[in-house]
Amino acid sequence: MDTSTVSRVVRASALYDLLVTAGFATPWTAPASVAVLTRVHHALGLGGAVPNLDDPFAMLFANLLGSIVVVWSVVRLLRPSALHGAADSAGRVLFAAWFCWALGQGGSQVLIGFAVLEIAWGLLQAAVVLRVEGTAVRGRRLAPC
Repeated sequence: MDTSTVSRVVRASALYDLLVTAGFATPWTAPASVAVLTRVHHALGLGGAVPNLDDPFAMLFANLLGSIVVVWSVVRLLRPSALHGAADSAGRVLFAAWFCWALGQGGSQVLIGFAVLEIAWGLLQAAVVLRVEGTAVRGRRLAPC
C-alpha cells in the first residue's frame, strides 16, 4: 500500500462527507436535508424523535456543523494526506460517539446508519494511514546512514 491509496481513501471520505453534510450548511438548505431524514425515518418506521430545526439555536448548530464539515471536506479533497486521514479518523470516533449519545437520548434510529458509516470510514482511513506510516517508519530504520 502506498500514499496514493491514502490519497484515494481520504478523498473518498471527504466526498462522502461533502455530499452528506453540505445541505446542513445554510439556513435555506438545512430544512430540506432534515425533511429527507424525516421521510427516511417515517418510511422505515424507525423509532425515536426526528430532528427539528424550528428553534434558532438548533438551526445555528446544524449550520455550524454543516459549514465546518464542508470546509474540512474541501481541505481533504484538495490536500489529501496521511495526517488529514488520521485527524479525520479521530473526528469520526467523536462523531460516532455523539450519534450514539443522541440515540441513547431518544434520537431517531436513522442515526444508526450515520454512526455505522462514521465507524466504517474511520476504520478504513486509520487502517490505510497506519499501514503507510508504519511502512515509512520501517523504511527509515532500514535506510543507510
